[in-house]
Amino acid sequence: MITDGSEKVLIVEGLTDKRQVNKVLAEDLTIVCTNGTLGVERFDQMLEEYALDDKEVYILVDEDPSGMKLRKQLARELPHAEHVYVSSEYREVATTPENVLAQVLVSKRIAVNPIFLI
Repeated sequence: MITDGSEKVLIVEGLTDKRQVNKVLAEDLTIVCTNGTLGVERFDQMLEEYALDDKEVYILVDEDPSGMKLRKQLARELPHAEHVYVSSEYREVATTPENVLAQVLVSKRIAVNPIFLI
């Protein structure tokens, strides 16, 4: 199990999403990439590795068919998780402007660099 001290875990789809989120974050947060849809084995590994049942979990995926499918799957498996949404106008987390991303994250009590809130 990974114990990095962070009590919050943000689940995203891919590495480009992770990079975009990291640009605006101002708190120690574990970001987990699913790399698309999760099989049972991969999900169980992730659940154990990141202690998802014992952490504050946030789900931030693209507003496209594959992202919505993943969100539905994660919602079933992690009913305690909070959902973070980007506007369907941007479709993907990776292409969402930093200031917009910062707004949605701060609305979920995730600390962001204040420069993105101006």
